[in-house]
Amino acid sequence: MRTETESRTGIGFRQLASHLGVADWQLRLAREHGLIPEPDLNGRWTAELAGRCRSRASQIVAAFGDEPPVGAGKAAARLALRLRLDVEKADIEVLVARGDLTLVGHYQRNPIYLLRDLDALDAGGVAEVVAARKGPLLDRVDVRGAALVLGWSKGIFARIAAERGLVADQLGRYALADVRALADDADLDTRVRAEQSEQALVRARRNEKRHEDALRNWMLRCTAYLDGTAEDPPDALAVSRSLKAITTARSTLASRTS
Repeated sequence: MRTETESRTGIGFRQLASHLGVADWQLRLAREHGLIPEPDLNGRWTAELAGRCRSRASQIVAAFGDEPPVGAGKAAARLALRLRLDVEKADIEVLVARGDLTLVGHYQRNPIYLLRDLDALDAGGVAEVVAARKGPLLDRVDVRGAALVLGWSKGIFARIAAERGLVADQLGRYALADVRALADDADLDTRVRAEQSEQALVRARRNEKRHEDALRNWMLRCTAYLDGTAEDPPDALAVSRSLKAITTARSTLASRTS
């Protein structure tokens, strides 16, 4: 039901997303692709126009799916893990130029891609692009490339490579076949995943504590300013940054301890 305020002042972006039952990112893409009309009231949508947009909700979900798009870096990492090739950001751009991959939109001016489009890419086509970039080095990977193929951190790979006696060539590269053999070791993968999960928990707890302390200090500075014992107010943007960081940390903790 429309409120009197909505009728008079219009509906903002997040309100419209809520009205349509879609996520903010879905609405951003819908707007970028012209699936919803532009605001008609000082950057906001009138209640009447928002009501007419409601029928577009299913079209928006069908067009962009339920999973948020990713940038080129995460797109490359996803392909590297699936195809066991050291795919890089530059390869994503080539795939777009070749017409193999669709650039679905932009976020903060950076190109973004749908996960379902990445997962539908032909493995042979991606391998061609990687081979064209690497040439005779196709069957060798450096530490970073090996970490991408495995979905591990570089530090963990370097340690496991030493444990397993993997030998790097004079350029510091490893045989891709040896790296893939590590990926095939189910027990090793389970051990590494557990280690990475624990590391993520440690980082999340550290970030939560650091930003909780920052927020408490901000409130003290705010009180000092209100009491007149401080000349300048605290940075208002710091609150938003700390709250966002705490939310992210707690979300990580909840997902990995449930």
